[in-house]
Amino acid sequence: MTGSSRARLDQPRTARPGLISLPTYDPEAFGVLSERIARFLGTGRFIVWMTVFVVVWIGWNTLLPAAARFDEYPFIFLTLALSLQASYAAPLILLAQNRQDNRDRVNMEQDRARSDRSIADTEYLTREVAALRHGLGEVATRDFVRSELQSLLREMDERRGAPEAL
Repeated sequence: MTGSSRARLDQPRTARPGLISLPTYDPEAFGVLSERIARFLGTGRFIVWMTVFVVVWIGWNTLLPAAARFDEYPFIFLTLALSLQASYAAPLILLAQNRQDNRDRVNMEQDRARSDRSIADTEYLTREVAALRHGLGEVATRDFVRSELQSLLREMDERRGAPEAL
């Protein structure tokens, strides 16, 4: 048996020629479209247009002559249309929310990493400032040097004055 004629079990099968292939789509483009639809469904404009649509539908099918009506009371076709719209709107809204959750998760991870870096930088700078303060504690200040020089001058004056007194 040759190894080339056998299918590998560790790799997925590719589409076989001659069989019906299902249509493919770009998940990113579909996600962007679903977000746009979900954004529109969440606006006051959509509510106004949907209200106008329902009022016109009901008005058309109640006020016009019976020959012009296409959906008699209890408006079964309107109910079907609204149910169909809702059955598509709900999954699109959920898909948009999932995509937003993913973006929020990535942003949160980036914020956490940035915060960790800031904390590390702050701790490093705190240690450096503490080391500088410790080092400055051992450095002579201007007032200390002045007082030491003045005491040396007094001592020198006392020494000069002491032999003259003898």
